[in-house]
Amino acid sequence: MNFPYVSKQIQCVTSFNELVSTQFNGNVNAICWTRELKGDFAEITKKVQLKENITVVSCNELIELKLTEQGNLAREILLNDYKLLKDYGASPTINLIKCYEKDDANSIFSTDVYSFHVDSSPVPTATFLCTYYGEPSDILPNSEAIQKVLIPEIRDELKKNYRGADEDFELYLRENFFDLHYQPIHNAQPISLGNCHLWKISVDCPESKVLPCVHRAPKEKNGQNRLLLIC
Repeated sequence: MNFPYVSKQIQCVTSFNELVSTQFNGNVNAICWTRELKGDFAEITKKVQLKENITVVSCNELIELKLTEQGNLAREILLNDYKLLKDYGASPTINLIKCYEKDDANSIFSTDVYSFHVDSSPVPTATFLCTYYGEPSDILPNSEAIQKVLIPEIRDELKKNYRGADEDFELYLRENFFDLHYQPIHNAQPISLGNCHLWKISVDCPESKVLPCVHRAPKEKNGQNRLLLIC
C-alpha cells in the first residue's frame, strides 16, 4: 500500500499485531497501521445522538443503530478495532466530537488540545487513535517544534504570573501542563494522520526511549462531527 505521508518519525505496519509489537526506536515515535477501509462511517455519525460537544458512544449503542449495509460494515470495523484494543489491555473509547473545550483567550498561551502538545503518563504507555470520519489530527516532527516554556518571552510572562518560590517554578509549569505544549518553528510542516489509519504515538512517560510525539486536534468543520477511537 502506498502511504501518502513520508517522515523519519513514522513507521508503517500492516496489521494490528505488528502495530502493538513494534517498538518506538530512534527517531520513530509514531507507528501507523495503514488501512483503506470500506463502509459508511458518516452514517454512524448521523445516527448517533450527540448529547454533548463530546459524546462517548458505547458498543451497545452502536449495536442498536439501524444502519444500511455500508453503515453496518463500518460498525463491524469499529467494533472490531475496539475489541482488538480491549483484548490488548487498553481502555479505548469511541467519541463523537462536535468540538473540544477551548482555553480562555486571555491566557498566556493555549493549553487545550488544539495546541500542539504531547501526552504524559506516570507509567509506561502509548496513545492509540483512529479518526474514522471528520477532520484528522496532526503530528509535528520534534525537530520542528519548540517547547513553549523554553521560549524566553513566554517564560518571562509565566514568571510574572507565578507567585511562588523560585525553586518551585518548574513544578508550577508541570502542575499547570504548560510544559506539555509546543510551538511550531517557522516553515514547520505538520503531518495529517488521515482517516481510518490506526496510530500508536509515543507519550512522555517513564522508560520511554524516544521523544514524545507532538500532536494536536484539528479545527472541526462546521456541521461535520468527528468519529474517533482513542485510548
